[in-house]
Amino acid sequence: MQPKFTGMPFFVYPVRDMARSRAFYGGVLGLTEGHGWEDKWVEYDVGPATLALSSIMEGMQPGAKAGAAALETDQFEETVAHLKARGVKFLLEPVDTGVCKFARFEDPDGNHLVLHRRHAVAQP
Repeated sequence: MQPKFTGMPFFVYPVRDMARSRAFYGGVLGLTEGHGWEDKWVEYDVGPATLALSSIMEGMQPGAKAGAAALETDQFEETVAHLKARGVKFLLEPVDTGVCKFARFEDPDGNHLVLHRRHAVAQP
């Protein structure tokens, strides 16, 4: 039997300091905090997916630069300006590929995030 996957319910980043991470994800990015567990696991709903933060992921290194969660926005330029005004470090300045706009930045632990805006697709 070949497994059949129906979705990706969450993406998790390991973090060192949950209070600092909450200030970044809730305060700087403006994400609304959802479920949590004893200040060791916090979830933020982003559309139909969840971005989770964990301070108890044994064997995982915060800021390991092994992947990146992408955040979709309809206000790409405004969000770039908002993040820069708050001192967020961009690792890749905004790029327009013709299909989308994206930029890569870091959270306080060095975990990579991608800001993304897909261009509208012309209907035939």
